Amino acid sequence: MSERVDVEQHRADVAELLAALADRPAEQVPLDQGVLGRVLARDVTAPGPLPRFRNSQMDGFAVRAADVAAAGPGAPVSLPVAGDVAAAPGEPAPLAPGTAVRIMTGAPVPEGADAVVPVEDTDHVTFNGAAAALANTVVVARARAAGEFVREPGSDVAADAVVLPAGTVLAPHHVAAAAACGVAHLALLAQVSVAVVSTGSELVGPGGEPGPGQIWDANGPALAAAVQAAGGRVSERLTLADDPAAVRAGLERAAAGCDLVLTTGGVSQGAYEVVKDALPEVVFRSVAMQPGGPQGFGRIGGTPVLTFPGNPVSAQVSFVVFLRDVLRRAAGLPPVERLPAVLDGAVRSPAGKRQLLRGRWVRPSAGAAGAGERVAVVGGPGSHLVASMAAADVLIDVPAAATTLEPGAEVAVWPL
Repeated sequence: MSERVDVEQHRADVAELLAALADRPAEQVPLDQGVLGRVLARDVTAPGPLPRFRNSQMDGFAVRAADVAAAGPGAPVSLPVAGDVAAAPGEPAPLAPGTAVRIMTGAPVPEGADAVVPVEDTDHVTFNGAAAALANTVVVARARAAGEFVREPGSDVAADAVVLPAGTVLAPHHVAAAAACGVAHLALLAQVSVAVVSTGSELVGPGGEPGPGQIWDANGPALAAAVQAAGGRVSERLTLADDPAAVRAGLERAAAGCDLVLTTGGVSQGAYEVVKDALPEVVFRSVAMQPGGPQGFGRIGGTPVLTFPGNPVSAQVSFVVFLRDVLRRAAGLPPVERLPAVLDGAVRSPAGKRQLLRGRWVRPSAGAAGAGERVAVVGGPGSHLVASMAAADVLIDVPAAATTLEPGAEVAVWPL
């Protein structure tokens, strides 16, 4: 390794390399094409009022309020039923004084009607059955004031009003509001496109059959999922064998079609470090952390490239520590804040290296007054222990200066 730095120095260098990713023009994306979890770049305004027209809030009868003003217990009002209005295209005929029309929820309220009597307040009780449908009169048992159960145009949203402000992280209910207003496209912060490249002749893809000395590739799927979870987009997934020329060619092709190239493997101090051999322009260094010490950063063909180590836990920890917040910031999402915690058990750590141990929250028992949030170590420190990584929900951050931390010691944790 050409140099040795601490974690914060490498975080700062990576953030500087990738700073331009957060300053790109917005994308116009169709409403029904993968907008969930993305961030609005501009306000969404209503092109017209919502509702667009007067409509019924209930299944019932559209009436003139004056015609049912006398209705009450023991003194019902009977009105002839002049027709039906369904929630369907078209404009209903005006309502004649002294009559009612059977109306469904969402149907346009006829001109002349100013109230809706719910079906429950009539002798129809329900609209099910032929008898109710054929009835030519309705008995109203309760008066309704003008405006009751009538949705006026713009009562939800006025024309040109802001429906969704810029910065909204889109969830299904936001999509519903935009769709109800007739919005077809949304201006979203651009996603960072990432080419995820696994290296190593020993790797076999998911579902393949490993031969002698081969293993399944955990890093490619894991890092692709991590990119997506952080608001990025995977432009390509490659697995490249240990041939420097082939790796160089593959990385150049990938770099031409993405915003960031992310590699795993081939960056340590062994005899067959193919990524180091293929990328002489990249800075390779040893970061004082465990796991995830071997790191690299630079550019290939003008495109930023980050190189993570090949051990699965090292690759996942590297993403959390160095790349997750950069991608989230570019996507308009807040960083994942480190949280204070209390150790549930003792921890031993090598001197001079910042240890990032897999851990789980230990929730205090109900009613335990003053109990803090505790974390316990899960599994050993080995960078190949993917099962213990899967069982963890935090990384326990042990400072480089600490060699021993006793139960009850305060630590910071990185949520996973």
